[in-house]
Amino acid sequence: MTYQTSKNYPAPQNQRGLSLIELLVGIAISLLIIAVALGAIVASRSITGSVDDSGQLQQQASHIFRVMGKQLRQAGSLKLSLSTQGNEDDADINDPVAFEIATADFNPKTDTISGIEKPKDNQFKLTTAYSNYRELIYSSNNKESLQRDCLGENGTDTVIRNHFTLRDSNLVCAGVNNNAPQPIANNVAEFEVLYLIQSSAAAGSPQLQYITANSVGTGHWHNVYAVEVCIVLYGNEIINLPKDSNYTNCQGKNVDMSTLTGNRARRMHKVFRNVFQLRSQGLIGTL
Repeated sequence: MTYQTSKNYPAPQNQRGLSLIELLVGIAISLLIIAVALGAIVASRSITGSVDDSGQLQQQASHIFRVMGKQLRQAGSLKLSLSTQGNEDDADINDPVAFEIATADFNPKTDTISGIEKPKDNQFKLTTAYSNYRELIYSSNNKESLQRDCLGENGTDTVIRNHFTLRDSNLVCAGVNNNAPQPIANNVAEFEVLYLIQSSAAAGSPQLQYITANSVGTGHWHNVYAVEVCIVLYGNEIINLPKDSNYTNCQGKNVDMSTLTGNRARRMHKVFRNVFQLRSQGLIGTL
């Protein structure tokens, strides 16, 4: 059998594979899609971080007001003595009862609430107190107190004290002995307190006004019927702020957020206010 070969190969009728230009165009389109996807991920991360930051600030403000509100509402409360004979274990339901006006370390007229407008390092901006006492409770045969201060401690046998102030962006609280203040919240930019004073009540035309601690003055703290607490909290997430971003602080002044530095620069800021009524202050005013 005889075979004949030829060196002349016919040209292909159709292109096979990709040309260099087509390959480069495909790579460019793929990179563009990846860039868009990465941009969407970054934007989503930023939005998620901002939402998470906002939620944490709300929770922290709620925690602060819950801790402070529990102590402020009880400020000035007195022990109800169930027996005029001094022995409450055998109290008679027909025996008259009375509030204990004062103890050796707690006078409701002077110790219920006090404040310092600009406290020094060893001072506190807001101080509250109320009477503490032991009584029989269902879970023990011994007398115990169910009262607790802002740190969860029992205090002394006769008084519960709470001291609040702002130190190094931490809102701290100290108990009855003023020792070892503990932070109850961080990232606090401002902590301001105003006091609601009632005057001219005896004349039949009571007037209410908010004043600072300096305006209350010595000897007039028993006229404080409520406290307004204002705090400014800032987040941890760095955000892109729009031009001319600002917020109104606790003094009612506009703060240009572009001027903030350190840990507060390019951070979300939120202002929270709450008013707490001193439940026992009406009673204290009659003592």
